[in-house]
Amino acid sequence: MLRDILDAFYRRDTAAAMMVRASDAELDRRYNSLFRELLTYMMEDPRNISACVHLLFIAKNIERIGDHVTNIAENIWFQSEGRLPSEERVKDNARDIAAQY
Repeated sequence: MLRDILDAFYRRDTAAAMMVRASDAELDRRYNSLFRELLTYMMEDPRNISACVHLLFIAKNIERIGDHVTNIAENIWFQSEGRLPSEERVKDNARDIAAQY
């Protein structure tokens, strides 16, 4: 995503930027899936908690990079169109998942 958005920024390619923006939903789904899986490992065996928490921090930071990339995509669109994209961004929220447990 980062490489693709930097390329779109350099070329001022709004179509490529919007494709990168749309790919953030898949990154969010992957993060949420990993969150659930790691939470299961921690619940099954408390000895896994330390390692799983470290992995969750790594995964969350990667997910945040995806959010920043999405913001760059919206800025590319804004520079070209003079307005924000009209369609809402799809966001899965891990806080909703955590609340289930």
